[in-house]
Amino acid sequence: MKKAIALSFALLMTAGALAGCNTMEGAGQDVERGGEAVQDAAN
Repeated sequence: MKKAIALSFALLMTAGALAGCNTMEGAGQDVERGGEAVQDAAN
């Protein structure tokens, strides 16, 4: 029983980490697009 709980916990932590990576990647892309817009406006 303890093994099943530990496995479930590990899977949930992995899923959370992967979701966090996707969120940070999306935020980085948004910041990059914002920077490009500022550069285009300056030219």
